[in-house]
Amino acid sequence: MENEELLQSSAVIAGVVDYGGRPIAAGSSKGRWTSAFFIIGVEMAERFAYYGIGYNLITYLTGPLRQPTASAAAAVNMWSGMAMMLPLLGAFIADSYLGRYRTIIIASILYILGLGMLTFSSSLLPSILPQKCDNAMDPSSCPPSQLQVITFFVSLYLVAFAQSGHKPCTQAFGADQFDQNDPLESKSRSSFFNWWYFGMNFGMIFTTVLNYVQDSVSWGFGFGIPCMAMVLALIVFLSGSRTYRYCTLEETSPFIRIGKACWRASTVKASQTEEEEEEEEEEEKEAKGILRLFPIWTACLIYAIIFAQSPTFFTKQASTLDRRIGSSFIIPSASLQSISTISIVAFIPIYDHILVPAVRKLTGLQSGITMLQRIGIGMAISTTEMAVAALVEMKRIKTAREYGLIDSPDIPIPMSLWWLMPQFVLNGLSDVFAMVGLQEFFYDQMPDSLRSLGLALYLSIFGVGSFISGFIVSLIDKVSAAQGESWFPNNLNHAHLDFFFLLLAALSALWLLMYIYFAQAYAYRKKGCCTML
Repeated sequence: MENEELLQSSAVIAGVVDYGGRPIAAGSSKGRWTSAFFIIGVEMAERFAYYGIGYNLITYLTGPLRQPTASAAAAVNMWSGMAMMLPLLGAFIADSYLGRYRTIIIASILYILGLGMLTFSSSLLPSILPQKCDNAMDPSSCPPSQLQVITFFVSLYLVAFAQSGHKPCTQAFGADQFDQNDPLESKSRSSFFNWWYFGMNFGMIFTTVLNYVQDSVSWGFGFGIPCMAMVLALIVFLSGSRTYRYCTLEETSPFIRIGKACWRASTVKASQTEEEEEEEEEEEKEAKGILRLFPIWTACLIYAIIFAQSPTFFTKQASTLDRRIGSSFIIPSASLQSISTISIVAFIPIYDHILVPAVRKLTGLQSGITMLQRIGIGMAISTTEMAVAALVEMKRIKTAREYGLIDSPDIPIPMSLWWLMPQFVLNGLSDVFAMVGLQEFFYDQMPDSLRSLGLALYLSIFGVGSFISGFIVSLIDKVSAAQGESWFPNNLNHAHLDFFFLLLAALSALWLLMYIYFAQAYAYRKKGCCTML
């Protein structure tokens, strides 16, 4: 009765209820920035946990697990790819059965379990099953036990599976705290994507300290801290439950409904379509709208391939340089990725408060530039990033030759780590444009009932990109090794990362032209109202 009176007495946000299941009136204080800040805080902790593992993963694989450089890079790409592809499953479960709120809670519990197992595999298992060394003076002859390796990778992929529910749902849940049909809240939602990315990168800054703990204290402690961060994140998320806006699930899974419409849209002729029921026509419009996203999705894959280089070969580059600050402190090579993070945190306020208002006066758009323009600028910056990385790598190899260190990979090259700063800064700037633009685009252009799927599609770009990057690295490694010298040997001073980076820069430039073609042909969907979360 109370719900019916509210529906009759005032305008409500369609399909949206509060914690008690009551409809929420338009303009209600429920949701908005108060709820969004709870959810951004959760994302900060989750990204700290995820990248606390990912940034230094190649170091752990080539160190304690004794894997070759090329194999370790491929393993990182495979794990990262799975972590970015599995959100398609998480989005299906959330949008069809559980809803985003419950999916986030279950995913958080699995996350904590995976991180706990990771801590166990890197700290307690080595003491229970000590390594057997062929030569006590040579650490490389002390391989880890098979059980330790299996436990580590099971834990690692459990974290990837947990992220599949956490990543697409938290961002969509945060964005839907704003009513897209309210002009002020719609503007706030566009700003939300900027501050969401600001928050997650602010959390990632602290991975610098975490990487130092992993390298200098212990891996077990370094994996245990992210586990505690996820426990705290779950507590924070639950504490905001009564402030959130919740969208109701549809009776029929939107995946099934839109899937059938996609089939009709691809098989039924236009004359037949005109005879369909009005509801089916609307579903087919939505299905065609989803299909129109795939050219953009395909054109952005090269950006994801370049994105995969930072936690792999950029980190290995850094490991060969002089990383001393002062007389004794050595910066962990993985910590240099915080340069990208700091540049993101520094530039997002400039973008949101200075650049957007200035460009808005010229274009008349609330967002200053369109989402596709923003993505394109980011892709152009990433192309430059690869060219710069190639030049720095040429300088690194030249310095190694000058000092006779080509055959001494364990001796740091007398070249400052700050030479890598330009490519990491460009990496961060490209993220501010392309990454945030992709998030907003795939959320905004999906039907309201499939917003989790939209963000999962955005993540899948980076999943497929990681797989392609791993495939390219493996292929080049085999072909170049067969010709006498691998591009990716364990001794990085004999490597040809400069060739690899130049290849990616050339491919990126070509792919950018394809992206511009598809972007110019794309027509944005009209706004609707929230019907499901």
